[in-house]
Amino acid sequence: MSRGQGNPETAERLVAAAVECFSRKWYGTVSVAEICREAGLSNGVFYRYFDGKETLFKAILGRIIDEIKDATDHLEGRTPRERVNLLAEALFRFTRSRGDLISVFREGQYRYYDYERRLVAMYTRGLSAALGREIGPAEYLYAFGGLRFCAIRWAAKAAPIRPATVRSIVTDGLFRGLAWDADKVFGGTATPLPVPLEEGVRERLLRSGRRLFGEKGYFETNIHEITDGARLSVGAFYTYFESKEAFYAELIALVGKDIRAFISRNMPPPGGASLNPLELELRGLWLWLVYVSIDKHCYNIVREAEFVLPATVREYYGAFVAAYRRRPRELRIATAAPDLDEISAIEYLLGLAHYFGLEAAFEDSPVNARALVETIGGYLTRGLSDFLEPRKA
Repeated sequence: MSRGQGNPETAERLVAAAVECFSRKWYGTVSVAEICREAGLSNGVFYRYFDGKETLFKAILGRIIDEIKDATDHLEGRTPRERVNLLAEALFRFTRSRGDLISVFREGQYRYYDYERRLVAMYTRGLSAALGREIGPAEYLYAFGGLRFCAIRWAAKAAPIRPATVRSIVTDGLFRGLAWDADKVFGGTATPLPVPLEEGVRERLLRSGRRLFGEKGYFETNIHEITDGARLSVGAFYTYFESKEAFYAELIALVGKDIRAFISRNMPPPGGASLNPLELELRGLWLWLVYVSIDKHCYNIVREAEFVLPATVREYYGAFVAAYRRRPRELRIATAAPDLDEISAIEYLLGLAHYFGLEAAFEDSPVNARALVETIGGYLTRGLSDFLEPRKA
């Protein structure tokens, strides 16, 4: 905990320096000495204010939640629709203006999930206040899954997001007027990806790294451990990969390829039960959750990569966007919702899957995933409009 001694201005210098360091680099690579150099203070001064790096990091996470609350609280809209739109605008604005804090929190939610729970609870209360009624996990995930993801991608200029499209999806849905059949979404059995009977050296190394990075993390795993896990020499590693980073980049691409292959493999075959765009999206979301339950490491690998190899992660998400856009025209979002920007809509759906996956991967007792998918299916057709006053003609 913070020791609460000394000059408050000095404590603030340490906090500001830590935010600067943590926003640039992965937590595990930042030292107390580096924070002190950034602040222009000696190492000894640090311990007058904080017990250690973890204490300071957690204090910053709590402060970030407070700042987001201040930025999104007490919205003055006259109607629920106006307040929801103002809430979305405030989140976009805060994410762009305080990208450093958002970057720190994104690692914090991964490392200390309790702080993500606190932020979710805060957002849930905020949306409940905007709507004038209590909401549950499905409403939070529908509204804030896409909203948070799109705000981050927009602020980082990783995708050409149109905030107006995102707000429209929150309030009025995406697949408007479409119905869906639960048997088509949840029916059948999931076929796993094929397992090779014989692996080459490259594949053995990737399998070993996938397990170790998923269990221990990128920085806590060394090349010797990867080769030991594959029962190979270090020389074999460098025969196939230039560096640990190059190895990690290939692993991320492989994870994305496997996720897309699993989902594609378990969609109805051509000539089978046809799915409309909404059914296709819901089945894809359901299969993603099934995949996360099978491959416990995939989410950790991609999340950590956001801080280690951000360009590679942009390519990872870009591959999902490209897959969406290769769908037959009648199944494209552009056809289902021609008045909405397709890229923003795709990113919104990716965000919904991202935060649903975060919950599935990190919650000890995840809520009933199928019930949530079913409820979200309704919101994808009409947004939160049932909670809002009718739109004026």
